[in-house]
Amino acid sequence: MTETVFARPFSPELPVQRLDAVFPVRRVYCVGRNYAAHAVEMGHDPDREAPFFFQKNPDNLVLPGDDFPYPPLSEDVHHEIECYVALSSGGRDIPVSAALECVYGYGIAVDFTRRDLQQIAKDKGRPWEMGKAFEHSAPASAITRASVIGHPAAAEIWLDRNGARVQTGNLDQMIWKVPEIIAELSRYVALAAGDIILTGTPSGVGPVQRGDRLVGHIEGIADLSFSVI
Repeated sequence: MTETVFARPFSPELPVQRLDAVFPVRRVYCVGRNYAAHAVEMGHDPDREAPFFFQKNPDNLVLPGDDFPYPPLSEDVHHEIECYVALSSGGRDIPVSAALECVYGYGIAVDFTRRDLQQIAKDKGRPWEMGKAFEHSAPASAITRASVIGHPAAAEIWLDRNGARVQTGNLDQMIWKVPEIIAELSRYVALAAGDIILTGTPSGVGPVQRGDRLVGHIEGIADLSFSVI
């Protein structure tokens, strides 16, 4: 093996429920404004416009059992609870009818956003990365395999902050469903095994503070809990 000039960087691996194996993460994609109520609360039209995508870095994931360190350069960090899809295969221009064949499983994640930095970027027409793709910005649960639970089209999703329900919705409220998300994203990039897609958040996004305890749940899929430190 060729010698490297420095140690190989950390490559995240998500645990798999009820399986002594891990899922190596290749890329992390996110879908913006995929619930109508969330689009409204963010000041946008809830009509079914074409989906848009942004990315986080794989090493932005926070593995199950670890906490979320409040990031620097922001005083307005928001929680966004989401269902994620883990792919075991991919390709380009995947038909909607074949998209679910690429899905290995599902989990729950929180897309943390430095909202103040994101708003500055929006106002200036700049990319969102500094508001979205920062260290530890995506706590994630273990993966539940589709071979065990199938492909849930409807399931309650919620997030509690310090014991109070702050976000609630249902996967059937997604504007673009999982097969459509995969098919549309594959028009832009070549998807592959190891890709994670966060599918959007319901309404109720809001700020967190150091010391908060967050507990998330998607019915029949996963649970996730951690503290803001």
